[in-house]
Amino acid sequence: MRKIDLNNFTVARSETARDINRRIVLNLIRKNQPISRAGLARRSGLQRSTVSAITEQLISERWVIEGALGHLPRGRKPTFLHLNAERSGIIGVDIHPGTTTLAVADLDSHFIAQESIPTGSNPEEFLERLSRRILDLMRAHPKKTYEGIGVSLPGRIDVSTQKLTFAPSLGWGEVDIKTSIEQATGLKVETANAANACALSELWSGRHGEAVRNLIAVTVSEGIGVGMIMNGQLIQGSTGVAGEFGHVALVEGGIQCRCGNRGCWETLASNNAAIRLYAESSTVRKGEVGSKSAMAGVTYNDLTRLVEQGDPRAQKTMEQVARHLGNGIAMLISGLAPDVLVVVGEITRIWDRVGPIVDSVVKSRSFTHASTRILPTNPEAQPRLRGTIALVLQHHFGAPFIA
Repeated sequence: MRKIDLNNFTVARSETARDINRRIVLNLIRKNQPISRAGLARRSGLQRSTVSAITEQLISERWVIEGALGHLPRGRKPTFLHLNAERSGIIGVDIHPGTTTLAVADLDSHFIAQESIPTGSNPEEFLERLSRRILDLMRAHPKKTYEGIGVSLPGRIDVSTQKLTFAPSLGWGEVDIKTSIEQATGLKVETANAANACALSELWSGRHGEAVRNLIAVTVSEGIGVGMIMNGQLIQGSTGVAGEFGHVALVEGGIQCRCGNRGCWETLASNNAAIRLYAESSTVRKGEVGSKSAMAGVTYNDLTRLVEQGDPRAQKTMEQVARHLGNGIAMLISGLAPDVLVVVGEITRIWDRVGPIVDSVVKSRSFTHASTRILPTNPEAQPRLRGTIALVLQHHFGAPFIA
């Protein structure tokens, strides 16, 4: 139960009830389409007249369309309703330190178009170029009514100023990404840490069951991010930086992290950590493929490919990374006891090799009896990019905020 904040509250009005009912009906259509008005009334518990009034409004706003007629032994044939996938478009932007991916998606989170651009070191120049590409994508799909833009970042956004305040992997200072893109495109922009976006995407997908209300997403890339859904709500903290477990020190006096700390979790279990550990394990011999000089151009994808090919040094490196990843996950499970913990990143491509190690470490280090399922996501599903779509969808399909 959430306490009413008497310093910041909104009094419920008749419009509040209508808005809640409207969103309930819209979500029921999204989840159960095709569905009739009678079906909506049964599932929602609302009066048929109320359902009819809401659906007529949704049809007039082009959120919903009528489809085929149903068949009954007698009486009036029901008309089935669907979301109007052709009506709305959502722009998703997933920013990585090296590459930024843009996409156009419909209301069902299906990607219609995608492209990538380099992520620049100068944030002002990059945001100008990014805004131009967004406008080009919108012009390429002119029939869409664009609902907004979702942006995921490898950093934290201040919830009051909406500015990027902490992003060691990008090397940017404080940047007002939201205002910059909104002024250039005329669309509302929703920004979030990549791990938070992934957590919201998992919550909205319903893949883990409607009863899952406590979920953690761990993103493993250049760094490590953690997004937390507790009791159905995204946890951000008063300033938006809650969840930076990637910068919790697990080794005292360890390797210097980009955040300024030493021995952070991400210096041990991130993609960059894996590449560094592989290089450190290499024996320098003339002409040897695994020498440090030969390692200069090796990427994380190269490393996972070597694991799949049976390279013993690569396998030993990833076993070490898996143990470090398990140590951090054990900390999360012991402290937060989520129903589900999803792992996002390229490491899931070799989860059949690293997953059992992670499970073993967690089992040996977590004694709280939390029944958490640890699940890898499919990289081909692009969970970070899909999370940017969820950022926009939640403002139309999520429950309205009432203090």
